[in-house]
Amino acid sequence: MVRWNKDKKVLDHEHTQYWKFDLKDVEEPNLQKDVFPYDEVCRIDFDHKLIPISPADEIFITDTTFRDGQQARPPYSVQQIVDLFQLMSRLGGPNGIIRQSEFFLYSAKDREALEKCLALGLRYPEITGWIRATPEDVPLVKQAGLKETGILTSVSDYHIFLKLNWTRRQAMDNYLAIVRSILDAGIRPRCHFEDVTRGDIHGFCIPLAIELMKLRQESGIDIKIRLCDTMGYGVTYPGASLPRSVDKLVRAFIEDAGVPGHLLEWHGHNDFHKAMINATTAWLYGCSAANTTLLGLGERTGNPPMEGLIIEYISLMGKTNGIDTTAITDIARYYEKEIGHRIPANFPFIGADFNVTRAGVHVDGLIKCEEIYNIFDTTKILKRPIVPMVTDKSGKAGIAFWINAHLGLEGDAAVDKRHPGISRIHKWITGEYETGRQTSISNEELEKRVRKYIPELFMSDLEKIKYTASQAAVRVVKQVIEHPVMKTMKPELQEPVMHQFIEENPSIQFAYVVDMNGRKTTRNVTNIADRAKYENYGVGTDQSDREWFIKPLQTGKIHVTNFYISKMTGALCITVSSPIVDNKDEMVGIFGVDIKFEDWVKRVEDIAEATQIALREEYDQKNKSDRWV
Repeated sequence: MVRWNKDKKVLDHEHTQYWKFDLKDVEEPNLQKDVFPYDEVCRIDFDHKLIPISPADEIFITDTTFRDGQQARPPYSVQQIVDLFQLMSRLGGPNGIIRQSEFFLYSAKDREALEKCLALGLRYPEITGWIRATPEDVPLVKQAGLKETGILTSVSDYHIFLKLNWTRRQAMDNYLAIVRSILDAGIRPRCHFEDVTRGDIHGFCIPLAIELMKLRQESGIDIKIRLCDTMGYGVTYPGASLPRSVDKLVRAFIEDAGVPGHLLEWHGHNDFHKAMINATTAWLYGCSAANTTLLGLGERTGNPPMEGLIIEYISLMGKTNGIDTTAITDIARYYEKEIGHRIPANFPFIGADFNVTRAGVHVDGLIKCEEIYNIFDTTKILKRPIVPMVTDKSGKAGIAFWINAHLGLEGDAAVDKRHPGISRIHKWITGEYETGRQTSISNEELEKRVRKYIPELFMSDLEKIKYTASQAAVRVVKQVIEHPVMKTMKPELQEPVMHQFIEENPSIQFAYVVDMNGRKTTRNVTNIADRAKYENYGVGTDQSDREWFIKPLQTGKIHVTNFYISKMTGALCITVSSPIVDNKDEMVGIFGVDIKFEDWVKRVEDIAEATQIALREEYDQKNKSDRWV
């Protein structure tokens, strides 16, 4: 039988559908030890057969940040998942270049995150599930209201024989039974061919795929196949052989199993530094979907980074197709600032130094025309202006350029080359090279000098966190002191108002009022969990020696303390306090709130630094007291 191939413009020889490959149910596992010797580095063998590229009609990206990506790091919070999901949707754009995102379904937190993301009503990415190949997991997908789920269907003999303790026939029968139950529920199955790059391709993988395509035909529901390069064994070299050859794997499923390219998905790992090139190669040979994670975070060495495949997609297609590339930088900033994840400085597209040039001659060329040494207009595409390294050739203009680019200073906020601090930095740099220095000035060195000579440009990460926390508390304090009952200085009227604000702002540990003599007039208004323990603590005590009382009394303004460790709870805190004035603008008391600083801090290093500051303050105060005695 022959049929005209409109794409290749030739007649194709066709056999009866599903005629060719049957399951080979072997008694012993085929571990292919000639290619995968465990006591040596695995080998790349060749069959010397070359096949031409044949891209799918449509290529797109799918995501596993909240499934595979959570197996490489502490789990994301519900809010972090929601925020990242929205950023991902913005990055992929209205045409769904980021088509789907898969979620775990097992814990209450996973389900809460899924529900909140569904409630956003975003068309893309579509939310899908992931389950094990067990009957008890099937209802989870139905309960979640999802239209598609992934199913763990391991296909190498390593998994079938050594992990699951099945035969190939048992594996196929069990997988097909689970797929039927998913189809009966009206849900699209996506079979994850785990460890396919060590599988017996024509002895098990293709026969299983053929059976899945038969079920697709019978049910009228699409069945997808995810080709999982679980150990990163895939290779792209021309003439490489199965099961490691990415191009031959994709073509085998399309040509030998009859799986349409739009139902194929590549899921790769980066164990051998090949995650990106393998995913792109799968696209080029007919696989529509490439599976990724944000920043490439995934089990062991991770997956293809989403931001990398986004740029690769644009490079291959020659257009953005609705992609918002500036979201890449916003995602990176979210990871660093909100999650506390440190991105390597040299990481492509998102690292601090990815568009930095260090050679002095390069800096000179960059200042004249940035196209000489920049990969593309990173300011326009990624909101990341180039930041050239500084040498003795940079001059004052080059130093100012570095500072403004490095700190994102524009307009009136930008530093001028005539700033006296620039002259001091330039003098230091000149001295370095006069004494024989040959290397460029590092970012760390230059930032240290800028902090010294232009300190107003900098706030530490810890200072920024403290500032954000204190500003939030200041807003609450302003609202409370403006309430009419606060001006009465009657505790029985003030405390209900304070309770309301505590419930709306859980990071506030205590709220309280003292009179003009520093005597505490209210109880410690706190959350319900701590109420019995701390509520009546200190009523009537003298607080007149406390900084949070003295400063507002002296200045008439809101005051924010430094870090301290609470004597009552042992928690790391800061206090925000404000004068209370009556209707005649006369000061009648002080209102204060203690903030649990840990609630605002994402990184262990910041907590440690703040604790050290608190202990140092405590030590200094004790020292002053001892000297006075």
